[in-house]
Amino acid sequence: MRFSPSFLDEIRDRVPISAVVGLRVTWDKRKTNTSRGDWWACCPFHGEKSPSFHCEDRKGRYHCFGCGASGDHFKFLTELDGMSFPEAVERIAEMAGVAMPERDVMAERREQQRASLTDVMEMATAFFQDRLQSSDGAKARAYLRERGLNSVTQQSFRLGYAPEARNALKEHLAARGASRDQIEACGLVVHGPDVPVSYDRFRDRVMFPIEDSRGRVIAFGGRALSRDALAKYLNSNDTELFHKGNVLYNFARARRAQQKVGTVIAVEGYMDVIALAQAGFENVVAPLGTALTENQLELLWRMTGEPILCFDGDQAGLKAAWRAADLALPGIAAGRTLRFALLPEGQDPDDLVKNSGPEGFREVLAQARPLAELLWLRETSGGVFDTPERRAELEKNLRELTTRIRDEDVRRHYQQDMRERVQTFFGRAPSGQRGRFGNQDRGNFAGRPKPGQASGRFAVSESLARSALVRTGGGPLPPRETVMLVAMINHPALLEEHFDAFEEMSLPHPDLRRLHAVVLDVMAHAEQHDREALIKAIGEAGVDEAWEASLALVRRMRAWTALEDAALDDVREAFGQAAALYSRARELRQQRTSVQAALAEAVERGEEEAAQHLLQVLNTISMDIANVEQLDALVEGFGVSSGRVQT
Repeated sequence: MRFSPSFLDEIRDRVPISAVVGLRVTWDKRKTNTSRGDWWACCPFHGEKSPSFHCEDRKGRYHCFGCGASGDHFKFLTELDGMSFPEAVERIAEMAGVAMPERDVMAERREQQRASLTDVMEMATAFFQDRLQSSDGAKARAYLRERGLNSVTQQSFRLGYAPEARNALKEHLAARGASRDQIEACGLVVHGPDVPVSYDRFRDRVMFPIEDSRGRVIAFGGRALSRDALAKYLNSNDTELFHKGNVLYNFARARRAQQKVGTVIAVEGYMDVIALAQAGFENVVAPLGTALTENQLELLWRMTGEPILCFDGDQAGLKAAWRAADLALPGIAAGRTLRFALLPEGQDPDDLVKNSGPEGFREVLAQARPLAELLWLRETSGGVFDTPERRAELEKNLRELTTRIRDEDVRRHYQQDMRERVQTFFGRAPSGQRGRFGNQDRGNFAGRPKPGQASGRFAVSESLARSALVRTGGGPLPPRETVMLVAMINHPALLEEHFDAFEEMSLPHPDLRRLHAVVLDVMAHAEQHDREALIKAIGEAGVDEAWEASLALVRRMRAWTALEDAALDDVREAFGQAAALYSRARELRQQRTSVQAALAEAVERGEEEAAQHLLQVLNTISMDIANVEQLDALVEGFGVSSGRVQT
C-alpha cells in the first residue's frame, strides 16, 4: 500500500521520535535535555558504553555518532525490529491515534499531480535563474549589487529575474512539455473567465523562490524593478502546493542551521533573511509579506522553544511585535515562548549589518526582551497613571492579558510577574491597602502631575538622567566568568560534575559565549572529553584567540586553581565556592537589569517619583552585588576585587 506524504508527515508530527526510540533505549540523564527535545542514549544498533546515539524531537531524526546509523520513526522500526514499512507505519499511526487510510485512488492521483507541479516549479526556477544572467537581467543584477548581495549568495538562494515580456515563462514551460493546466495550477500565470489569454504573473521582477520544508520550490516572491508597479512585492497566489499562511521563507535552511546554534530568528522580509545569511546568520526565516500567522508560529516552535522575533525599528515594526505577542500569548507554555529583538529606530536587519556588521546584529539579539517585558512596555509606554481610575484600568488590562494564557502554571507565573511589576511601578501602599494584584499602593504613582502641570509628567533631574545606574554597557572579559570557564576547560572533570550548570551559564562577553558553544558541542558530539580534545576543538573552531586572551587574564589574576597544573581536589573546592557566589551574583544582576530597564523608562517619560523609587531599589541591589563581590574576593583563585589582577 502506498501512503501519501501528507499522511506520513501527519503521524510523524503527532508522535515525538523519542517516544518511539525510548521504548528500546534508556536515556542518559546527564546529556539529555528534555525541554529541548534533545535525547542521548547508548546506541541500540551497536554495543557501546558511553552514549553517542542522538535523537532530536524537533527534527524527527536519530543519528549515532559511533556507527553512523540514522533515520526517522519508520526506519528505526524497520531496521531495529525488522518490521516491514507498512507495519512500521501502522505502529506509528496507532501511537498517533490516527486511523490507517483506505486506499484512495483519487488521493493518489492528486499526489502524482503535486509531484508533477513541483517539477514545473523547478523548471520555472531554472528559467528565472538563467534570465538573471542574461542581457535582459542586467537591471536586476545591478539592483542586487546595490543591495550588497554577492554572486555566491544569489546562487545559494537561487535568485532570478522575470523578464518584462507577457508570455516568456509560459512559452518556455510549454516548450518543455508543461501543460496549460499545470502552469495555471502552479499560479505562474494570470488566468480566468475574464482573461481571454493567460499571461505571466511575474514580469520585470527580481524573483525569490519559496521552498517547502523539504527544500522544494512551491511558490515565488517577486520584487518589482519598475517604480510604476502596482505592488512592490508580489507573492504567488494560493495553489495546491502553496498556502501563504502555512509557510516561512527559508524554513528548510534555517531548521538545519538551528541544530547548530540552538535558536531561530524571524524577520520581516526576504531581503532581511538573505542579507543576514550572507553575514553569517543562517537560522533566519520570514513570513511572506503578511503578519505572522498562528501556523507560522507553530512552525517556529517546532524548531525551537524560544524563537526570537526581530522587527524593524519603527512604529510599524513595534506594532507588528505587539500583534505577534497577542498571537503567541494563549499558546505559551514551559519551554515554549518568544523573545523580541527591537532594532534601532529607522533600521532594518539589512541596514544594521551593512552599517555595524555582524556584531551590531549580535548586540541586538543579546538584548532581546522576553514576552512578559514586551507586554508590560506596551501597556505602560506613554501612559499617564495619575488617577486611581487610570491605575485600575492598567491592572484590569494586565489581568485580561494573563487570563488568555491557557497553560495554568505559566499563567500563574505571569500573574505573579505582573504583580511585581505593578508594585515596583507604583510603589507601596499603607498597610491594609491592597490592589487587585496584591500590590501595596502608597499613592506615589508614576505620572502624578504637579499643581498647574497639565501633562501629568515630571521633569527628571539631569543628574539622574545621566546616572550610570540607568545605563548598561559592555567591557573587557569579566574576571569571574572567565576564570570559571578556563577552569572547566583545563579540568574537564568539572564539566562532567557540573554539566547542567555549565550549559545554563549566562556569559556577558561574546568571546566567552563562543568558547562556551565550542565546549558544549564537544560534550554533545565528541567521544573524548579530555583537555586535549577541548583545546583542539577550540583551535578548529577559530576561537583560539579568545582562549588565549582568557588564559592570559587568569594568569594575570594569579588564579592558580583554574590553571592546568592545579590539583583536582583544590580545583573542586575553589570552583564549588565560586559557583555558589556566581549563581547568587547572576540572580542579582538579572534583578538589576530589570530595574535598570524600568528606571530608564521612567526617566524617558519624566516620571520623577517612580524614578526616585526605582533608583533606591537599584542602589540596594547594587550594594548586594558589592557584598557578593567582596565575598568572592575571599575565594582563592576566583576573586575579582582582591588585588590579584596584575596589569
